Amino acid sequence: KSTERSPPPLVVFENIQGCSPKCLRMLLENISGLAVDDDFTVEVIPEINVAVATFIKSIDTEELVKKCLQNKRIKEFKITARLLESTQSIKAENIPASISTDYITIYFESVRNGGGPVSDVQLFPEENSAIITFCDHKGNT
Repeated sequence: KSTERSPPPLVVFENIQGCSPKCLRMLLENISGLAVDDDFTVEVIPEINVAVATFIKSIDTEELVKKCLQNKRIKEFKITARLLESTQSIKAENIPASISTDYITIYFESVRNGGGPVSDVQLFPEENSAIITFCDHKGNT
């Protein structure tokens, strides 16, 4: 019997430029019946007009996506919603310039940090970031 927890469900909202982050959080509270911060969090990525909602409380995210797509206000803002598929790569930001790819690999392979076997690390020192690719999607939590 596996004790492995699956990562929390994530929903992506695209084309959010017409809706402020606070407005989007309130809309999600209204649609889901859940409370922001207690039951879910929303991370806004303004550069690409996207927000990602992470559900702490167990919820049927497929049903939520359907409700969002049928919601009058969401339609007015022309926002789209979809489940975030699992990925094998993540982007880490604010990495000190002195950090080596070996250190990043070891850090992200640490079970204590929620990691798993890393297959590749691409370092971007000019952006203080790195793309970490895992052998499978379980390590990216």
